Amino acid sequence: MSLLLNRFRSLAAAIVIGLTVSACGYNTIPTLEEKAKAQWAEVQNQYQRRSDLIPNLVATVQGYAKQEKDVLTSVIEARAKATSVKIDASQLTDPEKMKQFQDAQNQLSGALGRLIAVSENYPDLKSNQNFLALQSQLEGTENRIAVSRRDYIESVRVYNTELRTFPTVIWASTFFRGNKPMAVFTATEGSEKPPTVKF
Repeated sequence: MSLLLNRFRSLAAAIVIGLTVSACGYNTIPTLEEKAKAQWAEVQNQYQRRSDLIPNLVATVQGYAKQEKDVLTSVIEARAKATSVKIDASQLTDPEKMKQFQDAQNQLSGALGRLIAVSENYPDLKSNQNFLALQSQLEGTENRIAVSRRDYIESVRVYNTELRTFPTVIWASTFFRGNKPMAVFTATEGSEKPPTVKF
């Protein structure tokens, strides 16, 4: 009978310890880390979608605006640079890598903006169905990029906060000592100033 009672106590103690560990936030850090990594994958997915649209857009514009070679070349070069700067989930804690990625993407955004602005000079291009469809897809993708970046930033904010707040700070300083805060996107330099409008 005492053997049965000891087994029951051991089982009860294991259940209590298991419930205590699961309720105290031990799983919070890895769960939030995986969520932030998944959000990062979505950011990369949307940037890749944009990158995939660019060759068709450039080819369409090139057919109408061959004299805009500088603009077309800058888009092609910016795309090449943006696709060469990659960050995998293991590098999300490196702010310098994140800055390099963000700078390359911002350069591509600027080049695309100039390409779209050039299209204003070519009425035939502006009315081309292929160009209009590509422009619409590009606008939709830019919106998706903004949403995925916002979701990633929020996931990282929650994860980074958990690394520094009680009770998960106990787990962060013991079992998850190797976990570092993740880097986020920052505002583009000069974005705090309103644009100058001249007539």
